[in-house]
Amino acid sequence: MRLSAGTTTAMLLSQCSRSQPLSSAPVSEPIQFQTYKSKNGLLSLDLEAKAQSVQLGSRTANLLAYNGKVPGPLLEANAGDRVQIRFTNQLNQPTNVHYHGLHIPPTGSGDNVFLEISPGESHTYEYQIPDTHPAGTFWYHPHKHGLVAEQLFAGLAGLFIVRGELDEIPEIKAAKEEFLVLKDFALDSNGNISETGHMTAMTGRAGGLLTASGQINPRMTIQRGGLLRLRLLNASPSRFFRLSLEDHPMHLIATDGGAISSPTELSDVVLAPGERVEVLVQGNQAPNSYRLINQPFNPAQGGMMGGMMSRNQSSDSAETVATLTYEGETDEMPLPSQLIAVEPLPEPQTTRQFTLNHGMGGGGMMGGGGMMGNGMVFMINGKAFDPARVDTQVMLNTVEDWEVTNTGSMVHPFHVHTNKFQIISQGGRPTPYPTWKDVVPVSPRETVRIRMAFRDYVGKTVYHCHVLDHEDRGMMGILEIQQA
Repeated sequence: MRLSAGTTTAMLLSQCSRSQPLSSAPVSEPIQFQTYKSKNGLLSLDLEAKAQSVQLGSRTANLLAYNGKVPGPLLEANAGDRVQIRFTNQLNQPTNVHYHGLHIPPTGSGDNVFLEISPGESHTYEYQIPDTHPAGTFWYHPHKHGLVAEQLFAGLAGLFIVRGELDEIPEIKAAKEEFLVLKDFALDSNGNISETGHMTAMTGRAGGLLTASGQINPRMTIQRGGLLRLRLLNASPSRFFRLSLEDHPMHLIATDGGAISSPTELSDVVLAPGERVEVLVQGNQAPNSYRLINQPFNPAQGGMMGGMMSRNQSSDSAETVATLTYEGETDEMPLPSQLIAVEPLPEPQTTRQFTLNHGMGGGGMMGGGGMMGNGMVFMINGKAFDPARVDTQVMLNTVEDWEVTNTGSMVHPFHVHTNKFQIISQGGRPTPYPTWKDVVPVSPRETVRIRMAFRDYVGKTVYHCHVLDHEDRGMMGILEIQQA
């Protein structure tokens, strides 16, 4: 996620023109979610993954859906709640569910990405959200290695909201709330997901049909004088978004892992796959309609691969994602002056190095400008994922710095399960203030230093690239957290 000029937590150096023509679909109805909320300390529901016909604007699409909806149900719980999700796989291939960003056990019936739930089988996920868990915007999606990009691209994703201290700040509590799950699709003439060619699978699959919470250009409303709390999730397997709201700055209040210390004004925000932000918008303009715009954005820097990735990921024109319309009026609502302090993590006991690149299966690494062959794999420290190999062992209750260097030609959003981190520096530049993250984009020829505390849970989990075709093709490692 990139902030406006001068305040970066993840600096992606590609710049985009704002003089592009703007394409807009007709404004559709306001967003409505199927929502499950916890009651008496328990969030309990049935969740089913199944092939389903779904209406996307004027198109009938044959997708994969949770409970018949794209995106899936919005789940909402409080810190300290128990969660019980009775999941059934009605797909024709194995799957599982990853609770992205939640700090819960990575083993057993928790956030266990090593589970394989076969077609027709069920599994009950049951875990407790810690009392100390931060409020935030999290999500769930499949994580069966080799099928992650395919199943997410076909529609399997949903929001998981944890309520807590941030929600009780008076100005935020008074704000209207909207949830935008940003997701692209590629459909053929019959409404099926288009076949993924070899090169598209290499650079990351992307589609020309852009949706916001399952709709095309949905309408959001704000009162003149009011506040809108806008939660944004990039649920695409490879597409980057660069978002701006006409005539309205956005005031950042939270990143992947929860609140920041005080609101930060943004002119636009870049979201890599898997990233989330929460922003406040003030209704202080003339009553009218204003477009939330996605600018064409090339996340790679130069080179043959960068050019191909750009063509795959965006059209030549800016697109309207949603439309904000003024309705009614209220007394002017101020922004909060303070949010929740983010304490920097203590100095690390250990520093580790991770190198991201691609190469030929069974052969040597391939540098930035080489051609990709049929045996292309994506690797961390020269190794493709092996489910029988533990790549990194750490000790519970320790703090480590990880230096993640991208020596390849494509950007790789680096994601760690179970424990969030703070970005210490990016491209040699220290970050201006600490924020909690679980995804950080690493540009070609860039090093990002992150700091992480391994807390509460032992067992095996993973870290990987969140361009999910890259993860499926090997850019993932197993992390084992051991009892001290």
